[in-house]
Amino acid sequence: MDLNSKKVIVIGAGISGFAAAKLAKKLGADVIMSDANEKVEEKHDLKPLREAGIKIVLGKQTEELFEGAELVIISPAVPRHIPILEKIGQKVPVISEVEFAYKLAKAPIFAVTGTNGKTTTTMLLGELMKTVYGPYNVGVGGNIGTPLCEECYRIGKDGCIVAEISSYQMEASSEFTTKGAAVLNVTPDHLARHKTMDVYQAEKEKVFAHHTKDDFLVLNYDDERTRSMAQRANSTICFFSSSQELEEGAFVKDGQLVIRWHGMLHIICKVDEMQIKGSHNVENALAALALAFLAGGDTAKMAQVLKNFAPVEHRIEPVRTLNGVTYYNDSKATNPEAANKAIGTFHHIILIAGGDDKKTPLDEFYALVNERVDKLILVGDGAARFKEEALKHGYSAENILEAGYSMEKAVEMAYNEAKAPQVVLLSPACASFDMYDGYEARGRDFKRIVNELK
Repeated sequence: MDLNSKKVIVIGAGISGFAAAKLAKKLGADVIMSDANEKVEEKHDLKPLREAGIKIVLGKQTEELFEGAELVIISPAVPRHIPILEKIGQKVPVISEVEFAYKLAKAPIFAVTGTNGKTTTTMLLGELMKTVYGPYNVGVGGNIGTPLCEECYRIGKDGCIVAEISSYQMEASSEFTTKGAAVLNVTPDHLARHKTMDVYQAEKEKVFAHHTKDDFLVLNYDDERTRSMAQRANSTICFFSSSQELEEGAFVKDGQLVIRWHGMLHIICKVDEMQIKGSHNVENALAALALAFLAGGDTAKMAQVLKNFAPVEHRIEPVRTLNGVTYYNDSKATNPEAANKAIGTFHHIILIAGGDDKKTPLDEFYALVNERVDKLILVGDGAARFKEEALKHGYSAENILEAGYSMEKAVEMAYNEAKAPQVVLLSPACASFDMYDGYEARGRDFKRIVNELK
């Protein structure tokens, strides 16, 4: 990708935008970083960008900003269909940071997408791919925290890239493609931005839109929307299922993870030998091992990885046991479907939920809450709707506590209420931006408070 002396505009002063701006500058471009938030420097240090020779423009973006531009790169948080980008896009290519990464990549990309389970599956797939490409030839990036463009630039042609891909990243991606992809599930999420489930699903399907039979697509057979994608894909399809035996694909047989491919049954390891627990993690493991197997993974080596792989931070992460009560950080559960996975893992729960409400349906969430949650502690913007829905679904008002916008107060309430064998679970079913910069910051704050309890 030749950017030498070209004017490049990067929109969105976040992690992905920073990485794209620095990399475009390194490749010889004349780079402008723009963010509509005039106060962005209160959260992000822009000094390194200025020192690298990148011009900073804050405030409302106007057409004058884009005069002479030859490429516009947007961060995932920036919607592709805002009026200024729609207008500019008629004259100048407007691409996502992951599309920029794809254009730089020399190595094949293996992507993981879906509504829930992406981070655990991506990290596990990264470890499994090291058994194929070697420990130093695998890059892991994307929605997982490390910008994908950094990893694609770093890894040479003899390695591979493992990418966690979100629907936001796909909005401004038209050429992005993969050697292999896994779609874990599709449930309601991000509808405030995508408007309909069909649009949301279409963004997910872009990870295999350019596939041929030489490329692999791993699909969740137990999820109807995901299973139907096989009808629209030109890929070589491999299904996985945690609930039934498949004629071909990855599944559980006699308590073991197995894959049947081209008539041969390969036994990987026992489910209870894995450190990651819960039915959702069985699904994640099946998806990852299927993709790694199709990429040439050795079953014995993959078995060792599956046995040694530890739980991911912020996903049903045990924090501490105090007075016989274990505290779990599930801050990564930013929608009800993800929270349901955690709630379904335990009984007698003191649940901390709420936050930046995505307005997704809560019927299944409260079916589980009624069955398994002893006390419900609500925080953030979502507290009012979550309380209203709780009462509507028959949850007792006397078991609902409200902590306002204070995680300290929420943990204090949980500490005062919880008695063994109960567990305290932070599984918000909401995004975090009403109180934190991201779910990571929320989870780490929760852990700090829990670890400071006397």
